This record gives sequence, C-alpha cells and structure tokens, in this order.
Amino acid sequence: MRIFLILFFILKFQHLSAVEFLGKFEQGAFILGKTNPSSKVKVDNRNIRVSKDGYFAFGLDRDRKNNVLIIIKTDGKTKKIEKKVLKREYKIQRIDGLPPKQVTPPPEVYERIKKDNVLIGKARSIDTAYDFFKNNFIYPIDKYIITGVYGSQRILNGKPRRPHYGIDFHAPEGTPVKAMMDGEVSLSEKDMYFTGGTIIFDHGHGISTLYMHMKDINVKVGQKVKKGQIVGTLGQSGRATGPHLDIRLNWFDVKLDPASILN
Repeated sequence: MRIFLILFFILKFQHLSAVEFLGKFEQGAFILGKTNPSSKVKVDNRNIRVSKDGYFAFGLDRDRKNNVLIIIKTDGKTKKIEKKVLKREYKIQRIDGLPPKQVTPPPEVYERIKKDNVLIGKARSIDTAYDFFKNNFIYPIDKYIITGVYGSQRILNGKPRRPHYGIDFHAPEGTPVKAMMDGEVSLSEKDMYFTGGTIIFDHGHGISTLYMHMKDINVKVGQKVKKGQIVGTLGQSGRATGPHLDIRLNWFDVKLDPASILN
C-alpha cells in the first residue's frame, strides 16, 4: 500500500509539472507550449498567460543568441527548462531601381510614419485571453509565388537596410485574401505610408498577424473573423514595387517568422 501511494504521488507530480512544446527552438520561431492549466509560466523572467486548457505561446526574435529559460510553477513546485536557440542563415535580397523616396522617405512624411508606428505598436501590445493561436493557421491566398522571406537582409538601390520580417506572396491585384486564423481585428487602416492598406488580427496572448499592401479591406476594428474568411483583396498600396501581400507575425513586439505557424 505504501509503495502504491509513493508511485501515485510521483506520477501526480510528474503530471502537474509536465510541459510540452511544439515548434523548433531557432531564431524567429513561434513556440506553442502546453502545461497544467493551474501552472504559472515565465519565459526569460516574463510572466506568460496560460489558457484554461493549459496552452501558452511565445517567440524568439531574428537575432537571438542566448538560450531561453522557461520556468513552470505548479502547486508550489518549480521546473526550470533551458533551451538552446539554433542560429539561422538568412538570405540577401537585392532590390534595385526603386524611386529614392521609397528608400529614404522625405522629411515631410516623418510625422506620418511616426503616427503609423504608434498605431501598429498599440495593436501589437494587446494581451487578450483568446487562444486561437493554438490551432493550425492556413495560407492567406490560394495561388501565389513567394518573392520575399523572413529575415533576409535587404539591399535597396545598393544600400543595406533593415531585414525583411515577413513573407511576400505575389499574386494578381484583387486576389481575395483570407484570414489565416480566427481572431479579432485590432487595426484596420487603408493608407499607411509604408504598409498601405493594413490589417492586424489579434489571436490571443500577444500573438498577432499583420497584412500589408491591401487593395480593399472588408473588416473593421473590433470585428471578429473566422479562419478562411475573406478579409479583403491583395494590392500594391504603400511602399510596394508591385502587387503582393506581405504577412507579418508578432509576439507582442517580437517579430517572428510567419513560416513557423504555416509549416
């Protein structure tokens, strides 16, 4: 009987402190976690929201070099997990022949760009209890050519610029664009300087997706959408060299690779 009780408590403790991860621990990755719903989770000393089913999410930025530390506390017991973050090699993307104002914006638009960035930052800072992020995301359009990938170093007119933080899907202008996952619209703007027609969807726990260069936008802030719902059409608005859809993925202000939720 005593042996049975000891085994029972060992198994119970293992169950309470168990944690599972889906996702590759590499630069730019989205990581989905699953633990006991009563657990408290910290990632790099940051408190992480845990859903009623025990799901949580976080991400690793493009240039992260150090390991990630995850701390799980359950019923007074603490489990520390340290994961090595794998380094990635990024492509070099050269784009020549751009109008000078698309490489270096004129001073008169600086205030407009600043306001756009404030709106985007505010939408990405939302931390709701939605747990849509735990489900499988779909591609936003059906037929496309990928012309830009996450992390690639962009050289515009021969000048090195910031890395590209999304995936570019080339398709004819007017192509219907679908919501990749259930969510709530946290930003809907038709004419931002860099991104043109722009939508941000909140999928819960700080996970958001952003759609850029839209021609038409069929949703408004506060509207709830379903995966596969048509939210607008592909365009070439904002700073775009041709018709395409640029998709971004964020965990709050951390820019992640959208391929990590699509694959």
